Amino acid sequence: MSKKSQAEMSFLEHLEELRWHLVRSLLYIFVFAVLAFISKNIVFDVILLGPSKPEFFTNSFLCKVGNNLGMSALCINQTPLSLQNINMTGQFTTHLWISFLAGIIAAFPLIFWEFWRFIKPALYKEEIEQSRGAIFFASILFTIGILFAYYIICPLSVHFLGNYKVSEQVDNIVNLGSYISTVSSIILASGILFELPMFIYFLSKVGLVTADTLKKYRRHSIVVTLALAAIITPPDVISQILVCLPLILLYEAGIIIARGVEARKEKALKLK
Repeated sequence: MSKKSQAEMSFLEHLEELRWHLVRSLLYIFVFAVLAFISKNIVFDVILLGPSKPEFFTNSFLCKVGNNLGMSALCINQTPLSLQNINMTGQFTTHLWISFLAGIIAAFPLIFWEFWRFIKPALYKEEIEQSRGAIFFASILFTIGILFAYYIICPLSVHFLGNYKVSEQVDNIVNLGSYISTVSSIILASGILFELPMFIYFLSKVGLVTADTLKKYRRHSIVVTLALAAIITPPDVISQILVCLPLILLYEAGIIIARGVEARKEKALKLK
């Protein structure tokens, strides 16, 4: 569809086009959710409960380092959490919810592709060329964010929250829903936050942000980053620092990206 024909489309036609993109996105989520639902043992025993087990890669690696350095504090999650379910429908609803989240995560590249197909007709040929590879980079950033949360933030969070006690008289017997909610929210939030450079790229393309604006609000972004880190991580300094540093680096990368977009716009204007 050309830009001209796109411009001539009525509001209802735009809604109809958007509706089909949303329908296909939901279909992708449904397919992957079904696959996750029937792969219950892998999704729960291997993936979600993995960070709480001694043999998990991060836990095992840190323990080896701690033993070599004589720092026993690095041996985290060496005693598996005791999980329980207290609701009749708890395990089933948790299974459904996690299958749905797994569907969203697995279908993310396809969902982003549908979003790209929706806005692509409204772009000029030069803009399409400059945006080529957006789906690839968005998927890479999302995957890196998920892996970062899963292998670094989750084990530290599980260890801190699972072993924190207000009194030695109170034992931690964690509810299954609480554990799953904590791990899944950390993973999903991290994946979304790592899309920051892509958000900045599209905002700079439409002129809503500039490199100078991002520089001006750099200090404010650090405060926001600290707040976000406090929300998605447990209240220990190490986890918050581990979340803050990548986000600050991604923000700085966004400034470079915005500067590049502005330079290409200036070059295009000069050619005209």
